[in-house]
Amino acid sequence: MTTTQISTRKSGQRLQEENNALRQRLDTFLRQGKLNEEKQRRFQSFELRLIGIDSLNELLAAILFPHYLTFKWDSISLLLLDPEYEIRRILQEAGSDLADHPALKFAADRDNLEAIYPSMLFTSLGPYKPAQHHELFAGIGERAPASIALLPLLRCGKLIGSLNIGSFESRRFERGVRTDFFEHLAGVVAICIENAANIERLKCQGLSDPLTAVNNRRFFDQRLGEEIASACRDSQPLTCLLLDIDHFKQVNDRYGHQTGDQVLMTVADLIRKQLRGNDVLARYCGEEF
Repeated sequence: MTTTQISTRKSGQRLQEENNALRQRLDTFLRQGKLNEEKQRRFQSFELRLIGIDSLNELLAAILFPHYLTFKWDSISLLLLDPEYEIRRILQEAGSDLADHPALKFAADRDNLEAIYPSMLFTSLGPYKPAQHHELFAGIGERAPASIALLPLLRCGKLIGSLNIGSFESRRFERGVRTDFFEHLAGVVAICIENAANIERLKCQGLSDPLTAVNNRRFFDQRLGEEIASACRDSQPLTCLLLDIDHFKQVNDRYGHQTGDQVLMTVADLIRKQLRGNDVLARYCGEEF
């Protein structure tokens, strides 16, 4: 074999090797593209499901308990800013016992929420650090995640919460990985939570007393029927206590209706502070609760 033939043969081998390498790279890109396409379909399906829910209770359950096969996340928690206890009150009045939902957490102060994202309000990926992340995943299963993704929930540039996702795989959520899907999901989740909370607020406006901010007679009549039916179904006792402010007319006549309103608000607040988790307070009429 001549030198020219040997050179040509080696050149052909190199071209074949380069061709094989390019094919392998192409196959890798195609597989990754299919994986991304499938991931996008799962995210879109999940997002459409969230958008179709207008009950805050159902929405939070859908966020915290997606089908495992959809994303294969090992742990999920949701931290919401709730300084006025409003969201918790809405959930409790809808029949939720917050003690049964350790994955749903609340921040009373915006500073506590912003401490999770000290430098920037972007999705954060990396290893689970007990000192920093324990509270976010406390009470969720018996095993702490190895890597986590923290998704800030933003509305009008302000934090309203954080969606926290954990994996037992240490390399599942690594720094440097693109977070496009997560950022889009966080935006959808934030909008859905805000919309559901606004819908609940509108419901409350129609079922609450504007002066004392407790439930009104309409709410009481509706809830009483539900409670009686539940008590009969479960053969459980039901207690209803009617409270009346003594000599209330004399307060109005002597000190004026503004003072009377203040008395009503003060009494409603005193009663509210004595309630247990499943108790219901309503202003029945006038000075009766």
